Amino acid sequence: MKVALAQINPKLNSNNFDLHQRFIKEYENRAEVIIFPELSMNGYMLMDATYEDAFLLQDLQIFEKFSQNIDIIFGAVTKEEHKIFNSALYYSKGRLLNIHHKNHLPNYGMFQEARFFFKGDELSFFDTNYGKVCMVVCEDLWSSKIIDQISTQKPDIVYVIAASPARGFENNTLEIEHKWNQLLSTTAFLSGSYVVFVNRVGFEDGVGFWGGSRVINPSGNIELTMELFEEQIGVAKLEHNLSFTQKYLLRT
Repeated sequence: MKVALAQINPKLNSNNFDLHQRFIKEYENRAEVIIFPELSMNGYMLMDATYEDAFLLQDLQIFEKFSQNIDIIFGAVTKEEHKIFNSALYYSKGRLLNIHHKNHLPNYGMFQEARFFFKGDELSFFDTNYGKVCMVVCEDLWSSKIIDQISTQKPDIVYVIAASPARGFENNTLEIEHKWNQLLSTTAFLSGSYVVFVNRVGFEDGVGFWGGSRVINPSGNIELTMELFEEQIGVAKLEHNLSFTQKYLLRT
């Protein structure tokens, strides 16, 4: 199967439908799944606009139509009754297959997510036409509990959507990229899963997002790395139907 990593720069409002539609239409015959970053439908630094820009699920029904020919993963602020979540959504063949609410909300330094979002309380593993998968949102993967759950369940593919700001420049390297590589590779190796990481680019209120989206194979090695700081679509082929034995041999 082929996956398209949509490393985009969304607008800081709830009017990003056209941006998503454009790339979905462009890649629906070139990949089986397209993945957008965390909060790709809203932008990240919403702050006090978070509640008014939140989507009810019926507001997103257009993705049922968009997903007829390609599975779609994207990030959005969603509203359920009085609760607001930072969510990842998976649409396939005209229906919402799964929604994951970010479990771990950073609330330090430049991050203030706990002020605006309710946290999710579970991690779902679900079947798709392309194997057993799970979705996590950015800081979720910095939790040893989450990595342990993934390692135990051993899905075929782990999708990680992120809005990770650039920080830690030293000797022409980016410290945050190195830390993410460690997390992604460890998760892939322990679970025997492909890990697909899609991070956004662009600037919001002086905060820059570094991109660098990538695909990690079950051995923990990087198979695709995308550019830093540039809007880009990358396509990677995954051998998602590898047997448990084949995954083991790939890791040894």
